[in-house]
Order: sequence, then structure tokens, then C-alpha cells
Amino acid sequence: MALHQSRSAREYPERPIVGIGAVIVDAGGVVLIRRRFEPLAGRWSLPGGALELGETLEAAVAREMLEETGLDVDVGPVIEVFDRIVLDEARRVRYHYVLVDYLCRRLGGELRPGGDVDRAVLVDPADLGRYELTEKATAVIERGLDLDRMPEGIRLPGVLRTRK
Repeated sequence: MALHQSRSAREYPERPIVGIGAVIVDAGGVVLIRRRFEPLAGRWSLPGGALELGETLEAAVAREMLEETGLDVDVGPVIEVFDRIVLDEARRVRYHYVLVDYLCRRLGGELRPGGDVDRAVLVDPADLGRYELTEKATAVIERGLDLDRMPEGIRLPGVLRTRK
């Protein structure tokens, strides 16, 4: 098993870190977590974490969702790939992640916070505004919900694949 990269090694990195996240859909709701550590400490967001050496993206998603939310998930299609770059006061790169967000469905488990998370909740999409998400997180959730409503097996090059 690969070793988790320490939080301090993620700060002022030598190169971008590959991160994964998920829009977990369950019973019409979406799972949100409140982050315990920087970046975004104390803020509500999507569950996710860093890819480990030798780990596939899909395996990382499944592992991180279990660690952060207690949920076993079916990893579906990629929703979006984007950068999150945070600069310090001197304009040096404090954090640089390349994030790959997936659509997931809950298979089992108990929703509970774990790892880098201090709260995990299932939220009605109509109530997302209460959680003061970043614009990007809200956009990813909306796109994920749109993808979730599409019929099984629909393919859009580079975005969707059929579910396992």
C-alpha cells in the first residue's frame, strides 16, 4: 500500500498534485463534507483526496470516498478536470492540484466523517446554497447531477463512459 503524502508536503509542492473528488449521489441527495485541513479548512466541499503512487484514478476515488465518508461507491464517469492553484501573500504557489471529479453512486456503508473531514452530510440539491460552496464545487455538482439523469450507456467522447 502506498504511503499517504503528508499535508506539509502538499504545501509549496515541487510539482502539481493529482487530486480526485466525487459527486456522490444517494436517494436524490448529494454528499458534502466539511474539510478539517487546508486548503479550504472549515469549508464545505466535495469529498476527495490525493492520488497515491501506483494507484489508478478509480481506485483512489473508491478509497478516498470510503475514508472520508464511510461510503462504498460505484465510480462512474468523469465530470470534470480542472486546476486549483492557491497563492500565498508573496504570490508563490502554496497549493497546486489538478483535480479529477467523478460521478459516484452509493453502494453501501454508513455516512460518517473520517480522515481529513470533520462532518459529512447528505444534502438535497435545492439546499446547496446554505453550504457556501465554491462556485466551482457548485458547478461540478450541477454537472454531476445532469450526468446522473442521463440514460445509462450514453457516451460523450472524453466525458462519459458506460457504467460497470
